[in-house]
Amino acid sequence: MEVKNNKISKVSRRDFLRTSAAVSVAAMTAGSHSIYAAGNEELKVALIGCGGRGKGALKDYHNAAKMIGPSVKVIAIADVQKDRAEAVAEQYNVPREHVFTTFDGYKKVLATDAEYVLIATSPNFRPVHFEAAVRANKHVFMEKPAAVDPPGVRRIIAAGEIAKRKGLGVVAGTQRRHQKPYLETAAAIQQGAIGRILSARVWWCTGQLWYKPQNPGESDASYMVRNWVSFTEMSGDHIIEQHVHNLDVANWFIGRTPTQALGFGGRARRKTGNQFDFFSIDYDYGDGVTVHSMCRQINGTYRRVSEFFTGTNGTTWGEGNMEQINKKSVTIPEFMDGHPKVIEHFDMINSIRDGRPLNEARNVAEATMTAIMGRIAAYTGQIIRWSDLMTRPESLYYDLTLRPSAEDFEKGPVTAPPDDVVAVPGEEKEQEKKKRKRKK
Repeated sequence: MEVKNNKISKVSRRDFLRTSAAVSVAAMTAGSHSIYAAGNEELKVALIGCGGRGKGALKDYHNAAKMIGPSVKVIAIADVQKDRAEAVAEQYNVPREHVFTTFDGYKKVLATDAEYVLIATSPNFRPVHFEAAVRANKHVFMEKPAAVDPPGVRRIIAAGEIAKRKGLGVVAGTQRRHQKPYLETAAAIQQGAIGRILSARVWWCTGQLWYKPQNPGESDASYMVRNWVSFTEMSGDHIIEQHVHNLDVANWFIGRTPTQALGFGGRARRKTGNQFDFFSIDYDYGDGVTVHSMCRQINGTYRRVSEFFTGTNGTTWGEGNMEQINKKSVTIPEFMDGHPKVIEHFDMINSIRDGRPLNEARNVAEATMTAIMGRIAAYTGQIIRWSDLMTRPESLYYDLTLRPSAEDFEKGPVTAPPDDVVAVPGEEKEQEKKKRKRKK
């Protein structure tokens, strides 16, 4: 297609590849589709995490496989909520001996002959589960976000590099990277359609998610797992768990991660856990580029989930609707249209069969760290720099680990943080001042 007179017209992928080398390798790879003829091949898949997203991912995987040809056999299931695990197992005829309902059940799943593993547990478990899957030589679909704290993000990146060396496929649940309108916009931006990006605004403003009070006699581990969207230790807070999508688009379109973040947030109406209800973060991407990020989970408020970019030659929404100051024609490859949550599995399976497995570990890890940087900035009231989380071990935040951690859940009983006790911006600095006074 072409952006011409503010309208898009299509050209074939073959024509594009012959005439343009300007689209990035990442966009080209994400949009590559190699349809295979139907055959008798069987894909062996396992699922770790049988909640709504896990069941959805397994269904999406089946739908993607149908588009390509091979059948799918579900080999094993793991979820600490026994009723959920057994329900999914029954639906897909998984034998009882391959249904695991303990916190170390993922290890037993990975010991099976499953080739593909779908990881859809709460975000705090993902670094541990992903590392183990890579060690076990499995291709991985991993839901977003990738982690809840800086050490977890760095573990994802390291495991992703090992997966790359092993030739394993890794696709993440940041499905906008497999969504036709976003791919088209990314390719146009990378060819200069709106010039150099100067700024962006990204939003994830919706209503409150579900919450589940602790039942009498219920263990803290069970409570935190059932109520994971309320605890920062489990989800990372909603700036990470949901808004990571928009921040990933910002990183993707701008072509790099931010250098620092400053912002604020607060809690107004939540009833369980320790997360904020809203965040407002300014991200500095260097070279004069800034992004304002806004996310909110409050019922009765205005809803917006989108991204808007301003460049030296125009503007665009993430999904298109581009306006140019000076008309610039660019040619864009033909991307597959369809539900992105299916297309991401389609792309993963095809890339592996084609001998060029996708590896999205770093993308989702960096988007996750971008969100974590914003959360820490809001929780503390301080400027947080990318280097504080990625390259400076002496930083106060480099080894910041949220507990109970995934390993803590495996070791035995855990203690949940108290409900409705949240971060207080500036408190950290006040405590430092008090310590200095006491020393004097």
